[in-house]
Amino acid sequence: MSDHDEVTSDGAAAELAADLADPRFWERPEAERRDVFARLRRLEHPVFVTPAGGRGYHALVRHADVVAASKDSDLFSNEPAVTTPEPPAWVKAVFGESMVNMDGKAHKNLRTVVSKAFTPRRVAAIVDDIHVASREIVDDVIAQRPEDFVHAVAAQLPVRTICDMMGIAPKDREWVLAQVSDSTEFIGVRRPLLRLPGQNLRALAKLHMLVRAVGRERRRDPRDDLVSALVTANVDGQRLSGRQLGSFFSLLLVAGIETTRNAIALGLKLLTEHPDQRAVLLGDLDALLPGAVDEMVRFSTPIRQFRRRVTRDAQWRGHSLRAEDRVVLFYVSANRDEEVFPDADVFDVTRAPNPHVGFGGGGAHFCLGAHLARTEMKAMFGELLRRLPEVRMAGEPTIAASSFDNRVLRMPFTF
Repeated sequence: MSDHDEVTSDGAAAELAADLADPRFWERPEAERRDVFARLRRLEHPVFVTPAGGRGYHALVRHADVVAASKDSDLFSNEPAVTTPEPPAWVKAVFGESMVNMDGKAHKNLRTVVSKAFTPRRVAAIVDDIHVASREIVDDVIAQRPEDFVHAVAAQLPVRTICDMMGIAPKDREWVLAQVSDSTEFIGVRRPLLRLPGQNLRALAKLHMLVRAVGRERRRDPRDDLVSALVTANVDGQRLSGRQLGSFFSLLLVAGIETTRNAIALGLKLLTEHPDQRAVLLGDLDALLPGAVDEMVRFSTPIRQFRRRVTRDAQWRGHSLRAEDRVVLFYVSANRDEEVFPDADVFDVTRAPNPHVGFGGGGAHFCLGAHLARTEMKAMFGELLRRLPEVRMAGEPTIAASSFDNRVLRMPFTF
């Protein structure tokens, strides 16, 4: 009997593995999914999941396990990809390798170049722009009274922020947002057999071409924007090539627009569903808003899971791993771990401490944009709750049944 068989021979473990292996799992009610993860966290070892027609993986669901694996990139590698399923090899050949799918020296060098572009002066300028943008977005809401919170508010701030950072013209913002939506539409979602992700790749190609054109222009005529900083940064002789710039732009768009858009939308959903917590927050908005933003991220977990590859045979936390095994870090479960978060299923804007893994579990791949995302959320909710304190969801939101992210497609709202 193999180690994997031993892990799943227990009846409860086998039942729960079957639940996670079912592609319809993410279409089930949230309460049922939470119960499955709560039962998984009570097992002695991670369960081994074998999806039909897919590659099996070890499910890491406890907070301690997710953090430990995140910090051990020697054993748990992001290569070749953190998403499921892995993209074909030709995608990397055409579009270049994304920083999130790299490890070792290559990842360290690229991350160093990118980090050098986020100087204190540049970040300070971004913060000022975010507050200006938040005011103007709320101005438009008051004047136009739109019906969909996702498009009118949640998506507008991150797309404006990222486009301004990258030197993309204001007239192109809506086009960029449309391409981002197309490029991520099918990630983690069950697809009908005839729906292939061709539109994802076409949208990704368009975004690559846009930013590579901007990069060529900035090499000739540098300006005070992030693209100029990225293509002129020189760290130990390294700077971003055109393909690297395109890959970074794609990562920045998904991480900077999709994730923050979902976090803002889900934040309004939580404040609507928990009016007592809205009242607490409004009672001392300046003091409580930073912590409330982190609690929104913990409770909603915009990115549900990432995957890692095991680099060698190992005994890890009492569990047998083999080289080339896959593990999945379920942030959505770790953020409800009862051993770390008292009353984990309670939304509490005063929660402290709050060591959630909504931006990753630490280590070499901790989200570079975590501070930026928090800044955007604080600015947006600060502006909304001061000027429209009764803003709330006005009907059930449309949420994608995605295994990858907690994606809000539409949300009616009123104020």
